[in-house]
Amino acid sequence: MRKLLALPVLSADALSSVAYGPEAMLGVLVLAGTAGLAYAFPVAGAIVFLMFAVGLSYRQTIRAYPHGGGSYIVASDNLGRMPGLVAAAGLMTDYILTVAVSIASGIAAITSAIPSLAPATVLLGVGAIVLLLAGNLRGIRQAGALFAAPTYVFVAAMFALIAYGLVDAAGRDFAPVPTPAPGVTETVGLLLVMRAFSSGATAMTGIEAISNAVPAFKPVEWRNARTTLTWMVTLLVVMFAGIVVLIHLTGVVPREQETMLSQLARLSFGTGWMYVVVQAATAAVLLLAANTAYNDFPRVLSLLARDGYAPRVFMRLGDRLAYSNGIVLLSLTAALVFVAFGGLTGALIPLYAVGVFLAFTLSQAGMVVHWWRLRDRHWRKSLFFNATGGLLSAVVFITAGISKFTSGAWVAVVAVVLFLLVTTWIRRHYDAARAALRLHPHLVELPAAGPCGPLSASPATPTAEPGPTTEGEEGPPEGGDRPGAKAPQPGATAPRRGGEASEPGDEDEELPEEIRHLSVVALAALDLAGMRTLAYAASLQQPVLAVHIGLTEEEGRRFRDYWTLWGDHLPLEVVVSPYRAVVAPLVHYIEALHRQHPDLTVTVILPEIVTRRRRHQFLHSRTATRLRRALRPLPKIVITTVPFHL
Repeated sequence: MRKLLALPVLSADALSSVAYGPEAMLGVLVLAGTAGLAYAFPVAGAIVFLMFAVGLSYRQTIRAYPHGGGSYIVASDNLGRMPGLVAAAGLMTDYILTVAVSIASGIAAITSAIPSLAPATVLLGVGAIVLLLAGNLRGIRQAGALFAAPTYVFVAAMFALIAYGLVDAAGRDFAPVPTPAPGVTETVGLLLVMRAFSSGATAMTGIEAISNAVPAFKPVEWRNARTTLTWMVTLLVVMFAGIVVLIHLTGVVPREQETMLSQLARLSFGTGWMYVVVQAATAAVLLLAANTAYNDFPRVLSLLARDGYAPRVFMRLGDRLAYSNGIVLLSLTAALVFVAFGGLTGALIPLYAVGVFLAFTLSQAGMVVHWWRLRDRHWRKSLFFNATGGLLSAVVFITAGISKFTSGAWVAVVAVVLFLLVTTWIRRHYDAARAALRLHPHLVELPAAGPCGPLSASPATPTAEPGPTTEGEEGPPEGGDRPGAKAPQPGATAPRRGGEASEPGDEDEELPEEIRHLSVVALAALDLAGMRTLAYAASLQQPVLAVHIGLTEEEGRRFRDYWTLWGDHLPLEVVVSPYRAVVAPLVHYIEALHRQHPDLTVTVILPEIVTRRRRHQFLHSRTATRLRRALRPLPKIVITTVPFHL
């Protein structure tokens, strides 16, 4: 992407947070009345400093990870497995709350302009989440002018609002309008100021999005990404500071019925078309900010699944090349959180800061370790920036966790703990399954294969661990035959008794000797389950063909090397699937095979993992079920499975 396109697309989350960040800060300070509001400038100044510090630290992350360095990757690489999981927990919580908070704030912008819609806040929010779910399942991506326009319109509207307000204030020598005396429910103290600081710091959400998407930029990628990050932080600081100053000059205070941004726009522009533009742009950019989570949440979940910390079903690409299962999970959890907190932005904010700054802290701590180990040119400067950003992020995380624990932050803390328990439990099961499936030299003996030649275990049988392909991912069925599937020959017929020719798909064999067999063994890995399946196929004394779906050319070559090391006893076909799909390429291959040889009865034989406990079964694929459903329309195709009991 060009920088002018990447800026609005990747910065929508961060820039839109000025719609609720200043209000969240002042919403805490106003509890102490006028005395509390007097701390608005010092607290806002600390937040601005934090924005610069974290922005500079993420510039170092971009330089160190030019291929994209999210918190999970950085923390795992430099701090270890458990800190990486904690960072992932913070990220997942952040993405869920990004959807909930952005939708809540966007609906608040709408109900501020149209108060009659306020009673339908929860219904409108759930409807917006359903629209995002449908759009992302259809493969709508954040690209192009369609998605860039709302962010640019929002930025222009904010600058127009700030400029108009400052010009108006200059006419009265910048004398602030007296603030209406708010009711006092708390006294000014350190705890109140800390809560206000952590609430206002939520204006920094989404600041790491650019560091995650470095490969999406035009060359030189890392340099363009750093430039875009600088633009984003500058815009964020100017808009945040400008809105805080404008609030001080106009004497606006938080109100339940109307957002502060709406109050500022109404004071400046009245209820005319410019007010409508401000509110519409705010709602649109917040909806776009919610959509950014639909790109990042499924991607992080797929990385966790790749590493064995999440069910491998989350690696599956849907027919629109989107991680459909991750998108559905995000929508369900975000909708649940949104409904549980009544769609109120103020109620959701206490949960937000915990996950955001937990991920920030571990990412920057990982970068400190990275520079300490690398010690290349300018490593001391980079280490200082990352250490400063990490320390300040840790302060915000601890502050939010302590000061807002009873206000809702405990929910985020519990969510992080549950995430760690579930992911470690999943990893233990996959480790146990890998150990049970691992081949051991001299222990596997296969029966003779009849027409296919002898099958026997090689002493040098590779100890191949089942990779991600063990759990098939169903991909797009359209797009023609995949590599490895020979081109079908239309109109092919097979000779039959009496010189008759049958049309492809005839199923009129009545005697056993009329049936011609071919067994196709679909293998994901050379493990005990695969060997047992090969042994079963060979024992049928019929021709056998092994098929492996490789997710990449390299993975396909690696499997062929394992096959050669095993002894290359059977013909092998490797089909490369560029979409990380397994079922669809296998279906295409079998369809092509059936069209070439319509007289054959093809028996597709699959290894199937059967777990001892039912709760473990969802961690393994349902490839046989999906394959049977896809091949049911074809004649003379038989699907069978060979169970392997863990």
